[in-house]
Amino acid sequence: MSQAEAAPVGAVTVDSVPVRKRIWTLGLFRSELVTTFRRWRTLALLAVLAGVPILVGIAVKIETSGGSPAAGGGGGGPAFIAQITNNGLFLVFTALAATLPFFLPMAVGVVAGDAIAGEANAGTLRYLLVAPAGRTRLLLTKYATTMTFCLVATLVVAVTALATGALLFPLGDVVTISGTRIGFGEGLVRALLIALVVAASLVGIAALGLFVSTLTNSGIAAMATTVGLLITVQILDQIPQLHAIQPYLFSHRWLSFADLMREPVYWDDLVKNLGLQGLYAAVFGSAAWARFTAKDITA
Repeated sequence: MSQAEAAPVGAVTVDSVPVRKRIWTLGLFRSELVTTFRRWRTLALLAVLAGVPILVGIAVKIETSGGSPAAGGGGGGPAFIAQITNNGLFLVFTALAATLPFFLPMAVGVVAGDAIAGEANAGTLRYLLVAPAGRTRLLLTKYATTMTFCLVATLVVAVTALATGALLFPLGDVVTISGTRIGFGEGLVRALLIALVVAASLVGIAALGLFVSTLTNSGIAAMATTVGLLITVQILDQIPQLHAIQPYLFSHRWLSFADLMREPVYWDDLVKNLGLQGLYAAVFGSAAWARFTAKDITA
């Protein structure tokens, strides 16, 4: 007779416990996603991010309405703006380059900073820790929700930019930074890869924000601290005298996604950027776990 047959009706078998925990974890993750994306603050952040490529596209359209070329040129990053009038797909690259230094990480910092501290401030944290949740599972769920927001926010910028570019400018073959020409289909694929790399570049700031969120019971304080750290790191990355430490700052190689528009693709800075983000995620994720599992939950 099998274990399932031998167990009384309504009894919980050994094998069913992990299954129930997994189902409960998926339910918690789904609940966190719904809660996060229903907040007016989250919707406002996404609306601001969607507005950036629209404003850039309209500005370029107005500037070039008399037939004058767009400003900029050369290399990567913001210089993609020089190609928008020839191909609306370049608005995707320009919008991501414009939002990545501040707008995207700021939005992620707000969501990550509020993850734990916001629950404590609202008095709901201890209820979330009722079995079978557990602190580790809750922390991982919060981080997974923040990373989902990273991806959604990046795709909002990319999709809005693509739609705006298609409406305002012609679409066609793409000229890479290296001067070679690729088809529009391959250009779309590279745009998707760039969006995924940009989302992955936010892993570090998300882990840092989650760690800060475990240090306080004030959601506003956690969000402000995370955004303040972001601004500080950005300033440090611009001071020439600090060149020795700049390669270790999480924002230093954010714009390396432009190398995906080279032919062949330059992988060195891309790999270094993703490796650095993984290191930040491991360090601050571990610090967040150590702090949260030892924290006295009173709210």
